[in-house]
Amino acid sequence: MIREKLKKNIIIGKLKERVIIVTKNVLNQKQEELCKTSRWDFSDLKALFINCTLKKSPELSHTEGLIRVSQAIMEKNKVAVEVIRAVDYDIANGVYADMTEHGWDKDDWPQIYKKVLEADILVLGTAIWLGEKTSICQKIIERLYGHSGDVNDKGQYVFYGRVGGCLVTGNEDGVKHCGMGILYSLQHVGYVIPPQADAGWLGPIGPGPSYLDPDSGGPESDFTNRNTTFMTWNLLHLARMFKDKDGIPAHGNQRTIWAAGCRFDHPNPEYR
Repeated sequence: MIREKLKKNIIIGKLKERVIIVTKNVLNQKQEELCKTSRWDFSDLKALFINCTLKKSPELSHTEGLIRVSQAIMEKNKVAVEVIRAVDYDIANGVYADMTEHGWDKDDWPQIYKKVLEADILVLGTAIWLGEKTSICQKIIERLYGHSGDVNDKGQYVFYGRVGGCLVTGNEDGVKHCGMGILYSLQHVGYVIPPQADAGWLGPIGPGPSYLDPDSGGPESDFTNRNTTFMTWNLLHLARMFKDKDGIPAHGNQRTIWAAGCRFDHPNPEYR
């Protein structure tokens, strides 16, 4: 049950058994001022946050608490934002686009993948267990990897022209370690990673308070708020540049043309 810990948010209903939470008053004065003084139009951008908590809705997710800060900044700038909990879906294990074609009875990944393709910005949020991202987060990365051979209409890998980041929560060490693996994986499949593309919050070593717990200091942490703010604005700026320039120029990076024998600026041996 969501309790006093979520007093900064309002539960407005359920969709497909998933609690929808609207951000309210989660930004501090500095963050609000940056939104008010922005001269950029981000209203045509879409962002998808995939919360890789192990907790099903409506159980309290501390990772979602941190996600809401980045979400609020984007929504203040008129970005269309969706937050989903991967664990609320029946996502099959595997590295194929649709695992029902490979022996699984059910696989919700294809409907999530549609949301991924519609988004200019993808942020993976995860808790830390045993110093690592959650098993759910690893599963999402594996399913993204299942599309690493897909191409866009320019012949580039399908995730080109999109930007990615990550948010991490826990009460032991591991934010940078998790960020290292997540951000490497995202760039490997085609996402572009801007500067300061990760942020996180850690409580004390051991069974201490988590991000949304009373008196944890998490929502008030200047370090966490700074890094979350920088990550969010860098994602917005880079996504804006890609949107204005129609993604990454298609030269020297087209799988379809390479497979056809073209070596771009190098002579094709077949035509010597």
